[in-house]
Amino acid sequence: MNSHQTSSPASGPVPDPADPRAFLRALYDAAVRRALPAHTLGRHLPPPPKGRTVVVGAGKAAGSMAAAVDALWPQDAPLSGLVITRYDHVPPAWRAAPGRIEVVEAAHPVPDEAGLAATQRVMSLVQGLGPEDLVLCLISGGGSALLSAPAPGLTLQDKQAVNRALLRSGAAIDEMNCVRKHLSAVKGGRLAALCAPARVVTLLISDVPGDEPAVIASGPTVPDDTTCADALAICRRHGIELPAAAHAGLESGAFETPKPGDRVFAGHEVHLIATPQQSLEAAAALAREAGVSAYILSDEIEGESREVGKVHAALARAVARRGQPFSAPCVILSGGETTVTVRAKGGRGGRATEFLLGCAIALQGERGVHVLAADTDGIDGVEANAGAIATPDTLARGAALGLKAQEFLDRNDCCSYFEALGDLVVPGPTFTNVNDFRALYISGR
Repeated sequence: MNSHQTSSPASGPVPDPADPRAFLRALYDAAVRRALPAHTLGRHLPPPPKGRTVVVGAGKAAGSMAAAVDALWPQDAPLSGLVITRYDHVPPAWRAAPGRIEVVEAAHPVPDEAGLAATQRVMSLVQGLGPEDLVLCLISGGGSALLSAPAPGLTLQDKQAVNRALLRSGAAIDEMNCVRKHLSAVKGGRLAALCAPARVVTLLISDVPGDEPAVIASGPTVPDDTTCADALAICRRHGIELPAAAHAGLESGAFETPKPGDRVFAGHEVHLIATPQQSLEAAAALAREAGVSAYILSDEIEGESREVGKVHAALARAVARRGQPFSAPCVILSGGETTVTVRAKGGRGGRATEFLLGCAIALQGERGVHVLAADTDGIDGVEANAGAIATPDTLARGAALGLKAQEFLDRNDCCSYFEALGDLVVPGPTFTNVNDFRALYISGR
């Protein structure tokens, strides 16, 4: 048997680097597989309490997290609850045979009425619990939009308008979530306050640089050390127009969040069950099994997607041309959460394809360099693809079709460019989310 046809139990079949597309896709699949709740959640579950166990939560992985809890929780122990996930992100097996936890679908990245109604039900479920009861809170990326209840005096329409403006602004994820939590009745630790005096155990899948629990889904069950003044400053910096009621609540401090040391968090536990770094390590391990050196740049890379793409391209060129700082063949991996400043209306794309087209333009057809960029949740922005693959002939094939790559980049229409080439990566919803995944394979000349 060829060594590249063997199987790694942790990462899946070992891919053949002679097929760069399949090789890169296998690394992406390994990264996603490492972050699936079914593989990671069990070791973090507490024992059943004397009282009730109520499960609540939100995020793109909330459905698969709920399914894992239901499968692992003793059948003779009480279990109920409700989690909110994105439309079409309920695992097929759960949709066919639902368990003890209700899974509700709502809109992402801009909240909708379904998310508001479900959040109000979550808030009701955790009130009136006692000290012998347990709240299991399942949180993953996407929860900021899905767990949506406006602060007093604000409407859903107010939240939607601010959310859209933040998404267009190019603000970093921690900045966006600082604003979101201060305009919320449930985020920024407020859900924990509603649960008191019950014990709260929060299980997190991180999709943010630094894996900070207060940033993941805007930290509904953890203390918040940002302030209303911080949120106002972010809005001013990025030109976000606030509804009058939102501005007044922030300026007066009426929308302040529970802070570290608040007694509502006493006895609570927080566990990270999957992180971007762990997924990058899984991909690196698989590459090494295939005989290719692998290097992880960072799981915390932020910045404008197209500019980050240029930097990655410069590194790949240095490897390909001079063997510095790494020798080919090798794979360079990175994660984090880049941003896209929307410059034109009507474009189709997200962080991954914008990174990739910026990278491809900078590479200018560099021989032996193949690049995959994709979001681990299976969705790049609001499109049906997770990302795409760029090859040494990406620009040439585009030109043969009459496509000018720079024009597509200028109008934020990068998905359309790679779609025309047949180079989109379309896994469908993955039911997890540890954010951006980028892999550059430099095979050598």
